[in-house]
Amino acid sequence: MAGRAAVPEVIWTRPERAGRGPKAAYSRADIAAAAVRIADAEGLDAASMRHVAAELGCGTMSLYNYVPRKEDLYELMVDAISGEHELWEPSGDWRADMLRVAHQTRALMYRHPWLLRLMSPVYGFSPNALRYLEHCLTCLDSFDAPYGTKFELIAMLNGLVTTYVGNELATAERARSLPWSEEQESAMRTGYLGGQVASGAYPRMAAAFLEDAGPIDLEAVFERMLLRVLDGFAQRG
Repeated sequence: MAGRAAVPEVIWTRPERAGRGPKAAYSRADIAAAAVRIADAEGLDAASMRHVAAELGCGTMSLYNYVPRKEDLYELMVDAISGEHELWEPSGDWRADMLRVAHQTRALMYRHPWLLRLMSPVYGFSPNALRYLEHCLTCLDSFDAPYGTKFELIAMLNGLVTTYVGNELATAERARSLPWSEEQESAMRTGYLGGQVASGAYPRMAAAFLEDAGPIDLEAVFERMLLRVLDGFAQRG
């Protein structure tokens, strides 16, 4: 907001509404929910301060009394989505629990595709994000390793899920933009690739296709990637 001093601050240490006047008309949860609704429907860029204010039925300047910066709005949104994580009683099998965490995170990112743009450690220590991290660490109680290693495991799984979902969403978006069907695109590219591999110029690629011509089970690939990361940590501890 114009005129504000450039002083670092965390929104969670501020009162819900700055300044004097009547009792706050909106909670941070109300503001976050409005912004999430807009982002889900129209994308992250549509969740402007002006648009969120209109969704709430207040003036843009009034909203700044609750959320002084756009970055604060983003932090509220990430916290709201972090609150969607199911926090269950850990089973005692840390690999199974962390596998469940990863699948849940993937589903959450599919519900809110814009979240990928806000996957930053800066937004990782809000109230709901901290509860999620504490839950992950609780799931890892049976994993005999220092906490530093446990945090690395959580970060690596989150990074893997984020990258995988990002590729999935980008592929789906490209398919929607094509003037032909995804099946036609796949058939054309498969035909081209088959011709190149059959030329003899790529013997190892040819051997790979002979070994497994597909189709690729992307769900199984995702599962194997997660398990290999977890297996690696289990072996090294």
